[in-house]
Amino acid sequence: MASSRGFAGEISKATQRCLACHRAATPGIVADWEGSLHAGTSPREALAKPRDKSRLSSLQIPQSLSGTVVGCSECHTMNADHHQDTFDHNGFKIHVVISPPDCAVCHLTETDEYSGNIMSRAYGNLNDNPVYHNLVETSIGVQKYENGQLSVEKPDSLTGTDACNYCHGTIVEFEGVEKKQTPFGMMNLAKHSNWPNQGVGRINPDKSMGSCTSCHPRHQFSIEMARKPATCSECHKGPDVPAYPVYLVSKHGNIYSSMDKGWDFKAVPWVVGRDFNAPTCAVSHASQIRTERGEILAERTHQFNDRLPWRIFGLIYAHPHPLDPDTTKIRNKAGLPLPTELTGEPAFSYLITPQEQQKRLAIMKSVCSGCHSQQWIRGHFERFENTIKTTNDSTLTATNIMQDAWSKGLAKGVGQNDSLFNEALEKKWVESWLFYANSIRFSSAMMGADYGVFANGRWYMNKNIAEMADWLKVLK
Repeated sequence: MASSRGFAGEISKATQRCLACHRAATPGIVADWEGSLHAGTSPREALAKPRDKSRLSSLQIPQSLSGTVVGCSECHTMNADHHQDTFDHNGFKIHVVISPPDCAVCHLTETDEYSGNIMSRAYGNLNDNPVYHNLVETSIGVQKYENGQLSVEKPDSLTGTDACNYCHGTIVEFEGVEKKQTPFGMMNLAKHSNWPNQGVGRINPDKSMGSCTSCHPRHQFSIEMARKPATCSECHKGPDVPAYPVYLVSKHGNIYSSMDKGWDFKAVPWVVGRDFNAPTCAVSHASQIRTERGEILAERTHQFNDRLPWRIFGLIYAHPHPLDPDTTKIRNKAGLPLPTELTGEPAFSYLITPQEQQKRLAIMKSVCSGCHSQQWIRGHFERFENTIKTTNDSTLTATNIMQDAWSKGLAKGVGQNDSLFNEALEKKWVESWLFYANSIRFSSAMMGADYGVFANGRWYMNKNIAEMADWLKVLK
């Protein structure tokens, strides 16, 4: 049987039954699937391709799945016994939430790599870290002013799912089955808490972590879409993570915006100079990159820090990447769950070694070598590492002002069993590193110069520090 988009591929009888209803019930979903590689290729056909051209990383596929295209039934009835949210629906035992272990049947390597990625732990790394969970509460909670005092209410769960947890992920739990009237009569439909969500660290009903659809949106699961910067922009827009706006104003972003219509975003392997002419996020952090001669500049990875020696955003100071994707294990000398002291000194035992940093940097430089000379690459990274030093120095200045306020009782911090983030001076301290230092570092890393100067860059960081110092004088 062929799909309506013209792809040849045998569709299983179970998926044909799903399509018979869902063409009318959810036509957009069916249309997306019909435009996908899943709809036109069976796992058996994919396995027959040369390894360097295959999108499958699993070497063996269950016989029951290998001969038909990957359709509704093949995904939504997969591993039924492991899904808490499996329920009876129109004669099938299905689950709504597709999790990484389901995708691992065909994409085992990618799933394993992603599980070692900080993104896969994004929910817990934010919400199970008391310091950063408090930053969330003071950022998105509703403020109240009563009897001359300002307070912050803890955000309700709907606010959390609509704010930070949109990207970090939610805990999706199965709440049971509801009978609903549909155009096809009464049917059993699942009910989930904290749903919908496709955050990178989503905790699924089967207790697995992550959501492949964060980057490969259902139901096309397109490699082309995952390779385009707009997909990454959904969570990396700023001002705390300004990767996308910085990229757009960079020379690389300018080339992409001007020339991308002639690029082949579906090619596997992906060849620099033939399929694309400037890096995207995927070129730098994920995709296998080859030259016309067949030389591999970087292997494909779904552990996105494999090419990153430094962690440059989200935390008070830039620092070497953590050893473990579960960053809630980290404790500095003061006992805080932070990868550095408030002085900037790294908590070295929890972070990768200088040798590992150099290994990762070498891979990133190899990607750059597809277009640039060694002199160019060396000069770029010398500037970037200098920027890490200078932004950490500026952050220390802001922190020293904040420490002075705490020590003199002019603001309340950890020593007074209070939040680090709820007073005006503390919020300015947070802005200095969460917005301005981050912007400067991204600008340096990606050559988006104005974001490192006036567009949330050095001007604003220095202005913010001066205002902190003036504010402290007033408090004194």
